[in-house]
Parts: sequence; structure tokens; C-alpha cells
Amino acid sequence: MMQYRRFGRTELSMPVFSCGGMRYQYKWQDVPANEIPPDNQQNLEATIRYSVECGINHIETARGYGTSEMQLGWIFPNFPREKLIVQTKVSPKPNSQEFREDFEKSLAYLQLEYVDLLSLHGINTWELLEESMRPGGCMDVARKLQAEGKVRFIGFSTHGPTDVIVKTIETNQFDYLNLHWYYINQSNWPAIEAAKRHDMGVFIISPSDKGGQLYSPPQKLVDLCYPLSPMVFNDLFCLSHPQVHTLSLGAAKPEDFNEHLKAVELLDRADEILPPILARLENAAINKLGEDWFKTWHVGLPTIENTPGGINIYVILWLWNLAQAYDTIDYCKMRYNLLGNASHWFPGQKADRLDELDLRRCLAHSPHAAKIPGILQAADRLFGGEAIQRLSQE
Repeated sequence: MMQYRRFGRTELSMPVFSCGGMRYQYKWQDVPANEIPPDNQQNLEATIRYSVECGINHIETARGYGTSEMQLGWIFPNFPREKLIVQTKVSPKPNSQEFREDFEKSLAYLQLEYVDLLSLHGINTWELLEESMRPGGCMDVARKLQAEGKVRFIGFSTHGPTDVIVKTIETNQFDYLNLHWYYINQSNWPAIEAAKRHDMGVFIISPSDKGGQLYSPPQKLVDLCYPLSPMVFNDLFCLSHPQVHTLSLGAAKPEDFNEHLKAVELLDRADEILPPILARLENAAINKLGEDWFKTWHVGLPTIENTPGGINIYVILWLWNLAQAYDTIDYCKMRYNLLGNASHWFPGQKADRLDELDLRRCLAHSPHAAKIPGILQAADRLFGGEAIQRLSQE
């Protein structure tokens, strides 16, 4: 049986899993309807039907997900509208009229009179926050759409730094947020706490992919998470925190839900099941990295803006730690090679030009200043490779 949680001040009864719409669609770009293969559409319909049968009635997509909205629009009329919670996301624009036009295109593709949830998609920087919230900006347009009955609740999605996320929450203009938070990256916990203070719904983005490519985990992680799979462990870890309301499952086919559903049955026993696994994971990291580094590696690190060459030191050290502790090499290579190629969605540069740069001043407040340049060089040797584009750019 699916479990549900109150989605903050929206008062929606939200399933603890949501059906994310970025893996079953045909293309990452809009294409004419007659180009979509029947078998792709049949798979999408089977995925949505199975999702709803499992009690996962929150279907979320985005204007940036190519044909996803169009393909969902072909099947939504087959479902009772009041039984679905539909979310789409539209990126902020300097010209708020373009934001409105994008939303109207989304609504037309979805073949709906309204969406339950509209996210401003990608408030990742101070500039995008300002652009969204200024008088006459995208938030004003979203409010007008709400007044017109085309949107029930307004939220935002973010891949940005925690301070930007918290500041956006503290505007108190949003009903919910979509953000990254999972076992291997808990840095956004202050944002989740801020969301609770403002009674906002909390939706976790991509816990299985961005949370470590847990659909193809390394054997070391499998062993450490036993008797759970890494995927079920991470689901249970996230949902054991009542401040978290739903996790997005980017299903590509109906059976992709099945492993996740095991976590629902275990939720009531999370306090019993999780502690030994958490202890093993922490001990494995300390044994490999050393306790001092494990506890203090992040202290005193500079921002990207204050680092020569724009190197994202924090992310590179974080990836190095994961690879050393848990053998997550493929995941770390994928994330590392997004640096320099994903704009504000994954900002900063790799450490491939370290010989040309002097990091001494920017590392002056780190207790590990002497060893960090060597680790950055080792990380570049381990992870370096072809630049990788975000899926929506492919």
C-alpha cells in the first residue's frame, strides 16, 4: 500500500513517491506528434497506468523535458482529473511574457485546464532569484495564472547552492520546492529545515540517479547496504525524515517502480533497519579517508567565485570522497565531467588546469590547505575524460 504525506501548506495528500517525467519520453526536444513511435507512447501509457495503480498519482514533468508533456497529454483524458496531482516546471525568463507563453504551451500539450503544481524551474543563482521575484517578473505572472485558475500552487525547483535556496524559501512566496537531498549529499538540510518553518511541501529530485546511480551500484555499496539494496536504503533514509514528503522516481518503464516500492513496506521499521547500515557506511568512509578528513574536509573551502579558474573545489572533493569510500567511480566520472559544461545547473570548472593556478590564498581558511591541491590533481586523473552534457542538452 502506498503511503501519503501532507504536502505542506498545499494540504495535498502526496504519495511518498512521485512519477518523474524525464525518462520515458521520446525526445528531449519538441518534435511533431507524428514522429513519436507508437511503441514509445504505449510504454509511456503503461508506465503511467502502473504508477497510478500503485497509488503514485503525482505525475511531474517540465517544459524542458521535450515531448514529455505532449505524450502525457494524450493519456491524461483517460484518467479522472481529480485523482491526479499534475506538476510541470517552466524556467524563469528575463521577459516574463515568454515565461507565460511557455506555460501556456505546457498546458496545451498536457490537455489540461489547470495544473496542480507549477514550479519556477531552476532558481539556481542569485540572478535568477532576482529575475523571478522582481516586480513584473515571472512570479507575478505565476500569481496571475493562479488567479485565472490555471495553477493551484506555486513552487520552485533548484540545483543551486544552499544559501540561494534558503533565501528563496524565506521570500515566503512559494508553497513547495523541488531540491536535491539524499544520503550521499545532505548539504541542503538547512533548506529542508527552512521549508518546514514555512510549511512548504518538500519534493526530492532524482534520489536514485543524482543520489549515486543506484540502479547500477558498485559491489562495495551493495555490500554496505545489505540487507537492503542501495536504492531501497536511500529511499528509506530520505523518507525516514518526516520533513521530506515525496521522492521523484524517474521511471523509464513500468517495472522501474518495483524496487522502490519495497521501501514503503519498511517505513514503519526505519528506526530499526537504518542504524546498522548507516554505521557501516560511516565506518567505511572513515577507514578509507581518515576521521579528521571525513569530519572536516569541507571546512573553510572557498566559493567558486573566490577560486582561481572557477574550480568547484567542494564538489571535486566530495566526489573524491565518494569514490574512495564507496567505489562510485562511474557516478563520480559522470558528475565530474559535467563541470564546465552545464552552466548554472552544475557550476564551476574541473581541476584540469591546476598547474597554472595558485590556490594558496583561497585555501587559507582550510585546515587541509596543504593536501587539497594534491587531491584535486588525483581526482582529475581518476575522473577526467570527455565533457558530458546535461540530458536536456543532448
